[in-house]
Amino acid sequence: MDAIKAGKLALALALAGALSSPAFADTSNDFVDSAAAGGITEVEAGKLALEKSSSADVKTFANHMIKDHGAANEQLTALAHKLDIKVPDDGTLMQQAKQKILELRDESFDKSYADNQVKAHEDTVALFKKEAASSDNAELKAFAQKTLPTLEAHLKMAKELQAKHP
Repeated sequence: MDAIKAGKLALALALAGALSSPAFADTSNDFVDSAAAGGITEVEAGKLALEKSSSADVKTFANHMIKDHGAANEQLTALAHKLDIKVPDDGTLMQQAKQKILELRDESFDKSYADNQVKAHEDTVALFKKEAASSDNAELKAFAQKTLPTLEAHLKMAKELQAKHP
């Protein structure tokens, strides 16, 4: 399994584990599904940015996304295994990632990538804030609280990147 697929699977599994409380199975599955798909998309979009962009700042940002989201995926995977939470299969997550990446336009890749990253991180920060505030699963809540500052930093970086590529 290549690093991107492994990272996506790890994030998906990690998020899935965080939402294992039986009382909140639907909510947990929604969080896990969303977080896993988002994490995989970040890694895949970062890889695409490394290939398509000639901008050093875009490539630096993309490397951060690959590294940080890959690490979060691994943590979430471990938590999911521990909590025996079912997560979407790798094929499903990759398909979702590909759909999101199709939104990036070739004609102005750097601008499209930056715009996409702002939107994706706004959505992800909102998802993790909700989980950090309302999860009944202590481990999932702790994971969301621990990961949130990194996601907020990513959002700030994405907005700075967006400002450089209007």
